[in-house]
Amino acid sequence: MARSSLYQQVAAEVRRAIYTGELAPGDQIPTETDLMEAHGVSRNTVRLALGELENEGLILRMRRRGTFVRERRPFLMRPQDEFLPLDQSEPRFDSFVHAVTAEGRTADQRIEVSIVEPPEDVAIRLALADGAPAVVRRRLRFVDGQPYNTFDSYFPLEFVAGSEIARPGDITRGANRVLEELGHVQVRVVDDISARMPTSDESLRLQLEPGTPVVVYVRVGYDAEDTPVRVAVSVLPADKHLIRYELERH
Repeated sequence: MARSSLYQQVAAEVRRAIYTGELAPGDQIPTETDLMEAHGVSRNTVRLALGELENEGLILRMRRRGTFVRERRPFLMRPQDEFLPLDQSEPRFDSFVHAVTAEGRTADQRIEVSIVEPPEDVAIRLALADGAPAVVRRRLRFVDGQPYNTFDSYFPLEFVAGSEIARPGDITRGANRVLEELGHVQVRVVDDISARMPTSDESLRLQLEPGTPVVVYVRVGYDAEDTPVRVAVSVLPADKHLIRYELERH
């Protein structure tokens, strides 16, 4: 049997144990020696198998400690809930903070606000003229003290100049409410979801383990005149997020 087939067989057995729960998150997997003896293969074959599982984001190899199943507690995102009306007696929190708190977890975020010439793909989505500025609110979001995702919201400067959106700091009632107050109620959104490997900057900011892909979630909001008023770009580590859409037939 070819060496490639052997290491894939070893990887498949460990992968099965992880997916079935035989090996739970945080459990230490068998040592290289144990895997060699169990499968009758060489140390190099075992290391190739573990390398494949590490690249898939299933295991974490820690020097001098061993190899462990990666902890996974994904944050459940419900994109359709962003515009749900809240009880008017309740404060209108940022939707991320509201969702994390509802899970009994602790949310935090770092916010930077600036006026920029947005990336070309964002400018196209906002239907901006060449060189037209936008306000961007960049956020690095945390759950239970761990960086979980980045969330950058772009708004045409002409729509939000002088408002809270263009100023530093959190907006407890949410930027969507401010847009409404400015006369730009979002009545339609378009979502694009794709996946890729992270950039080096994203890996550093989000403290990603090797082999962790990211999901890029882009939402464009349109007002009643079908004018794009907001582009929100989220970069979500794939092992920390579950996106759930619930659709009803009318």
